[in-house]
Amino acid sequence: MPKVSPAHLDARRQQILDAARVRFATHGFARTSMTDLVEASELSVGAIYRYFKSKDEIITAICVQASLGLPATLTPASILDFLEHLRALERESGHARLVAQIYAEAAVSPELASLVREQLDGLRSAVVALLPDHEPAEAARIAEAFVAICHGYGQQLAVRGDVAPEPFAAAIVAVIGV
Repeated sequence: MPKVSPAHLDARRQQILDAARVRFATHGFARTSMTDLVEASELSVGAIYRYFKSKDEIITAICVQASLGLPATLTPASILDFLEHLRALERESGHARLVAQIYAEAAVSPELASLVREQLDGLRSAVVALLPDHEPAEAARIAEAFVAICHGYGQQLAVRGDVAPEPFAAAIVAVIGV
């Protein structure tokens, strides 16, 4: 049997994750079976189970891949650009709906909750790093508000659809005072 390259294995794994991401965003975790993922990925059951033991492992892998691309600085323009980026991700791939699913699942899955907490801690730390001129406690407060407002905006995108980011950007700017 010919040996399969690591690049081929990585591509197949990503194919599964991409198909699962779309299916989960449109149907939710509970309404998606492994059979649905087989169909969506156009791979066999065996191929999927080669990479993932369960649907929960796929959900975790999707969560691990999540990256939001924070702005390099926190200015009114960069904040609005960041929220526009979230809006574009929702339009293109259902990202906000997927995140809503991840948060709902994290509420009942301690393993996923731990991963989400780590990611939120990392996001808050990244925002604090963008605020070197602030006292640590003030930077932490701003980071907490930034994450909360961005999360709220994502939830609005997930539930209401294409929501303009300007009011949310204005709220963040008001909290940060830039």
